[in-house]
Amino acid sequence: MAYIDGFVIAVPNAKREAYQAIAQSAAAVFKDHGALRVVECWGDDVPEGKVTSFPMAVKRTPEESVVFSWIEWPDKATRDKGMEKSMADPRMDHKPEDMPFDGQRMIFGGFETIVDA
Repeated sequence: MAYIDGFVIAVPNAKREAYQAIAQSAAAVFKDHGALRVVECWGDDVPEGKVTSFPMAVKRTPEESVVFSWIEWPDKATRDKGMEKSMADPRMDHKPEDMPFDGQRMIFGGFETIVDA
């Protein structure tokens, strides 16, 4: 089954277009290195929680939206090789100050698919 890299971040609403441009560029890199699909979703109905929530997890401010993203790979071995190549790809060489979000508040992880219905 597929292997998924998942991400949750807070992005300033004023930087939505800049984020979308970088995400589009990164998607091409990941796909060039073996990803099957890259999905970026801008939060539309993301409620605040009392104990936990997406907004709390990324310390979203009122001027930000939550972005939920994932990369689908055919398997973990392809992901491991593809991610290594993607991170070394010169197209991914962005300075931290050029990024339209605070990477320190990003939540990410790799996930083995257990149900795909």
